[in-house]
Amino acid sequence: MLKYSLRENLLTADPDDCMAQVQDVRSYSQDEIIDLMMRRGTTLTRADVAAVLQVYTEVVGELTADGSAVNTPLFNTSFSVGGVFASMADSFDKTRHSVSVNVNAGATLREAIKSVKTEKTAGASTDPYITEAADVVSGAVNATLTAGGILRLTGSRLKFDAADVAQGVFLVPESGGKAVRCSVVAENKPARVMVMIPVDIAGGTYYAEVRSRFMGNSQAGKTLKTGRFGKPLEVAVQG
Repeated sequence: MLKYSLRENLLTADPDDCMAQVQDVRSYSQDEIIDLMMRRGTTLTRADVAAVLQVYTEVVGELTADGSAVNTPLFNTSFSVGGVFASMADSFDKTRHSVSVNVNAGATLREAIKSVKTEKTAGASTDPYITEAADVVSGAVNATLTAGGILRLTGSRLKFDAADVAQGVFLVPESGGKAVRCSVVAENKPARVMVMIPVDIAGGTYYAEVRSRFMGNSQAGKTLKTGRFGKPLEVAVQG
């Protein structure tokens, strides 16, 4: 079963487009393949099979080193030469040019692909994730915040584009009112962000959110992703 998940497609302008990403593919070494071959009841010994595959591998390598293509039921090879040649009189130079081997599925693999069954799974989250909310002024952790003070959030995938007003650190009232954006940013890193809590914020209970379009690898996406800290934070207004 070939498992796959869907993620945002950055190659199109449509905000709803997705692309598939293969997940958790099981790979087999040559020794494991030999084990599977032996389970089929062959009259050859394991050492015989291993020796044959070793010779097969060596011969294919030698043919390739000689500049020959290999066509088998499993795969077909071809060559390509990369690099820029200065003129028609120029020749191959290993410091400027390279040889690549191109491998395509042979008839047996092409037929096998037709039988592959797929299963859709949940992909790894790329949403911002907050593990701690600390008030730098009071030193309180996961409890209270100080108006006009500094809020430090730690976690993962927290980085955002501060120039985009839709992104950043927001304090969302528990009562359901309008979210307050912390527009003054002191630090903006994937594992930690520090922002100033607005001086004029109303007292009350809030939830801290990080909203970002980053995908977790510094690549900006089209979808706004939100990570909310699960513990309520009480804003203390200085009076």
